[in-house]
Amino acid sequence: MSTERSPAPHGGIAVLSAVVVLITLLAVGVLVTSAVDRGEGERRYPWHTDIVATTFWVGEEFDPTAEDGSQSISTYDDAWLLSYGGCDGVIEDGVCRTERRSAANGWFPTSMNPLQNPFYLDLPFDDVNDPRAAAMRAEVVPWADEEPYASMLDDPDTSIMKDRWVELRRGGRTCFGQVEDAGPGRYDDARYVFGSRDARPTNGRFNGAGMDVSPAINGCLGFTELNGEDDRVDWRFVDEQDVPEGPWTRLVTTTPPQADSTSPDPYRREVRVRPGAGRARRGSGGRRARPGPPRSPEGRDGPRRH
Repeated sequence: MSTERSPAPHGGIAVLSAVVVLITLLAVGVLVTSAVDRGEGERRYPWHTDIVATTFWVGEEFDPTAEDGSQSISTYDDAWLLSYGGCDGVIEDGVCRTERRSAANGWFPTSMNPLQNPFYLDLPFDDVNDPRAAAMRAEVVPWADEEPYASMLDDPDTSIMKDRWVELRRGGRTCFGQVEDAGPGRYDDARYVFGSRDARPTNGRFNGAGMDVSPAINGCLGFTELNGEDDRVDWRFVDEQDVPEGPWTRLVTTTPPQADSTSPDPYRREVRVRPGAGRARRGSGGRRARPGPPRSPEGRDGPRRH
């Protein structure tokens, strides 16, 4: 009887690949069943509680020398400053600074007219530029098997995270925002972002922050600090159809995931304005931002960014 082993069939390769993915998921501790059906098309995503939330804003430069030290770009848009419409704050001595926001104008910026939703945030899972996150996104992102996201999975330049809605609570306040960047500190934290056991962020910087929020969300939630690292929030994902009307729906961002330098209009954008939306005041514009390098898997480099 021959003891030689025949080559493994293609089915064996597929099984091996599935095992590798399973081991990866077990290593990060992600429960893929992190969205629970509630009936009538509504799903309940798990809450993440008592999470440190720092503040960032379009046009911020906390370290111009660092690889990812500028908010003129985001991980999903190399021309974020232009796409947004300029500095999301006030320009003082040529520097884009944050500002306090007021409920009187829906926490919109006071000195410019945004072209995208000023209620934006980031979470530490970059499914485009971080190789580890990109490799596991089909398995850990709860909506990955739904359309149109399922059709996007084979395109490495298309994010299934960008523009997703998040519900945030602090004290007795509830606000909503859209994911428009990745961070802080890490870009592959699937266990925290998608897990159902309220895991703590793996990022240890910025007081262990688990997200950055925009000045509009900072004001809407009544943060005690304009630009600090001590405010905490509870948050969860929410489907668009379950987002209530509010100042966060005056402009809904639906932009492409990356600026395309080969396009006749590389800074093209599409923003849906809901019926009855007010007009924010016109203000300062931004300079043309140069496309930046990919994000570092280790997170933000350089000194403390606030």
